[in-house]
Amino acid sequence: MKKILVTGAAGFLGSHLTDALLAQSAANSVLGVDNLSTGSLANLAHLTSEPRFAFLNHDITLPFDPGPVDYIFNFASPASPVDYARLGPETLLAGSAGTINVLNLARKYNAGFLHASTSECYGDPEVHPQVETYWGRVNPIGPRSVYDEAKRFSEAAVAAWHRYNAVDTRLVRIFNTYGPRLQVNDGRVISNFMLQALAGQPLTIYGDGLQTRSFCFVSDLIDGILRLAASSEHSPVNLGNPTEFTMLQCAQEVLAVTGSNSEIAFAPLPQDDPARRCPDIMKARALLGWEPKVPLREGLQKSLAYFQSCLAPKSK
Repeated sequence: MKKILVTGAAGFLGSHLTDALLAQSAANSVLGVDNLSTGSLANLAHLTSEPRFAFLNHDITLPFDPGPVDYIFNFASPASPVDYARLGPETLLAGSAGTINVLNLARKYNAGFLHASTSECYGDPEVHPQVETYWGRVNPIGPRSVYDEAKRFSEAAVAAWHRYNAVDTRLVRIFNTYGPRLQVNDGRVISNFMLQALAGQPLTIYGDGLQTRSFCFVSDLIDGILRLAASSEHSPVNLGNPTEFTMLQCAQEVLAVTGSNSEIAFAPLPQDDPARRCPDIMKARALLGWEPKVPLREGLQKSLAYFQSCLAPKSK
């Protein structure tokens, strides 16, 4: 039996990862840890009767000890612009004290450790597409810094615990990911566009709409994470979809999938918003034999029912 700890298990990615780990092997059991500051138990409700899953409501910035574990996936952090703007100090603590707490658990129990880092480590990049060897261009005191610098500190901690304490670590830099369970009203482009289109509201585009993002469907990302966890690679690996879309193109894709007649509304560009964001995934292709398979329109179609359910009246 392999006991796996997933922090941030009630979040978008954490819950999908938990499902994948339980499906991967009947010998896997998962302890999900989350303080529910941004996650939702609804994302785990289908596991209520699953004997191989247990849930602990806990803030990882506070010490805890779940007993021996074989592998730790550290996904605990506010991750959306709305959440880390609301929870700035908490985001910094999750990336510092929280990451160190779970690294120490990995050290104590000789467990494998995979940390969820982010493309935000590259900031507003001067290198395009972004390669893992690029150090980034991040404003350390700007409004996004609570998230960007928390993740950059986490990477330094993961590298240090590997270098000095021989912890068996992995680092994944996650680019824009979407799919069912994406948090509503989280300020991310896909959830914003989908809900606005379905409600018949104008789609809000910040700036001129020519800034780019690269959107990876959640099942592709989770596949890459599992492959990385099984590898022996200790330096960062980009996971994301290298197909680049402007915000205007993304809006058109959403309108096509939803059949909405919503118009486009422009709003001021937030401070430090990256002009371009696209992963170089040559390392993931060579190391993991991985690349995304789900194109944007297909992924949006797979996500449509979920976003429709978010707008459906809730029964009393």
